[in-house]
Amino acid sequence: MFERVEEQVRNYVEWLRLLVEALGALVIAAGVLIVIVALARHLLAERGSSFVPIRLAFARYLTLALELQLAADILSTSVAPTWERIGKLAAIAVIRTALNYFLSKELKDEKASDEPALRGQPVPGARE
Repeated sequence: MFERVEEQVRNYVEWLRLLVEALGALVIAAGVLIVIVALARHLLAERGSSFVPIRLAFARYLTLALELQLAADILSTSVAPTWERIGKLAAIAVIRTALNYFLSKELKDEKASDEPALRGQPVPGARE
């Protein structure tokens, strides 16, 4: 009986993992669509040359997608924790966490450097 319950739980977790992975892919697809629309509007309106708001918006989608993909990997490993899967999860987690860290850092830096320009103030360190 315990084996049947364990198998059912494993099946539910695998379905949940698949759902989370699909959600991550949908988030990326939505981000790409929004960026395409924003780029088209930007090019048609010909307003300024700053793509920073578009890049920041897309980076937010990528950050969320990375979090969802990492969650799916954790679910996958939690069902059948072999040492091989744990090692793969550790490598994937390190890579995705590093990507997420640098993406978040770039978001913060871009937002900080773009805020004075959005308020009409000169950007520190920018050429006039």
